[in-house]
Amino acid sequence: MRKLLYLTFSMAIIAALAWYAMWTADRPMGHYLSDLRIRLAVDQGTPADRGNLLGIQPELFPTDYQSTERLHRKLAAYLQQAQDQGLLNEKTVVVLPEHVGTWLMISGEKDELYQAATLPEAMNWLAASNPLQFARAWLSARGDSRLDDAHLRMKSRDMAKDYQALFGGLAKEFRVTLVAGSIVLPEPSVIDGQLKAGGGALFNSSVVFGRDGAPIGQPQRQMRPIFEQNETGPSQAPSPVTVVDTPAGRLGVLIGNDSWYPDNYRRLDEQGAQLVAVPAFVVGHGAWDLPWRGYQGADAPASVPLKPGEVSEGQAWHRLTLTAQAPGSRAAAGISVFLRGQFWDKPATGQSFLSSNGQQFTDGDARGARLLNLWL
Repeated sequence: MRKLLYLTFSMAIIAALAWYAMWTADRPMGHYLSDLRIRLAVDQGTPADRGNLLGIQPELFPTDYQSTERLHRKLAAYLQQAQDQGLLNEKTVVVLPEHVGTWLMISGEKDELYQAATLPEAMNWLAASNPLQFARAWLSARGDSRLDDAHLRMKSRDMAKDYQALFGGLAKEFRVTLVAGSIVLPEPSVIDGQLKAGGGALFNSSVVFGRDGAPIGQPQRQMRPIFEQNETGPSQAPSPVTVVDTPAGRLGVLIGNDSWYPDNYRRLDEQGAQLVAVPAFVVGHGAWDLPWRGYQGADAPASVPLKPGEVSEGQAWHRLTLTAQAPGSRAAAGISVFLRGQFWDKPATGQSFLSSNGQQFTDGDARGARLLNLWL
């Protein structure tokens, strides 16, 4: 009798494991509808032979990331509409928002993930449907937020490959210089023309792709590893701020709140930056209009008199982003591009804006997908 019970129990375990293995391997592709429209919200300046800065504020949802083909279809539709309106030329620099590449972590997943009600629930499905990848990532995760670290780390090699194929491919397809927003990867670097994920700390990074689809220089990392504040031991030195050459001029990229630090503009000035791109991201219902929360644990620059709560989040972005505001920055023009959309219970709510000659230009109604163009 004991042997029979043992055999029955073993068979049940084997059957359960076999079912789980088949479930994790099954990746059905559901029906997909997406709004491919985009409106030209700001068109500043006069067309000339110096090129233009073109910000694409996309409206994206989890199902747009179900495959890289779907995401390509949507972003290519935006670029095609820009081309139809005469906004693309050989000197165009296109800028995408922060974290547009980070969500590649959910590419190729099960329907349950995309149908989840909350972000934590979706991340639970991500781990459950990739048990071996998640286990390996958990072992190498850092800091107190090990779960979040593991979620971001577990598919990093595929994410780096997909990011380059997608955004490098778009740059080549439309023959533009493309600031590909940002992506969170461990110790990212470009080796022999290929973006690679390393094994160290997670960095929010951006790659600029040339008109041939190849990366220009190394990834621009955000100042600190994203989980550094939870780690023990000495702080790592901030990542250097660098400039790359584009057909429209020398370009610097400041990711997110890196654009709040006057010293970063000084470093760009020292390298002759003429243009500054700021891929950005603000999350939360009505967050753009809520009181600004300050530097949130990071040391505020002594030269910044602004205090938390004095202005709204949106007003703080406009005041702290010093592009084309002498003497804070000697760049001729800049653009801050935010992601819009709904990622489960986390809406992305920033409003993109342009900077030129000490003035800022924005769209009063930032809902949905928007193009913001500045002729140089």
